[in-house]
Amino acid sequence: MLIDCPYCGERLSEEFTILGDATKQRPAGSGASDIDAWYDYVFIRDNPKGRHREYWQHTGGCRAWLVVERDTLTHQVYAVTPARDASA
Repeated sequence: MLIDCPYCGERLSEEFTILGDATKQRPAGSGASDIDAWYDYVFIRDNPKGRHREYWQHTGGCRAWLVVERDTLTHQVYAVTPARDASA
């Protein structure tokens, strides 16, 4: 699979580390009543089929954090955006 890093150009996926779901929203609260929301945010993960947005880091290159939109079944990459520019 090839990922088109916005800084380094097209690279093999082996240069990147997948870091999780880019669609999850961080819980707003930090109190004891929000513990269930934080538990879900940290530990509960879906395993979606089809088109999905994920955080990747170019660990073998520029070390940039990216949001990669790809199909989890075919591994087709639709878009690669710097994480700071991506809206969840």
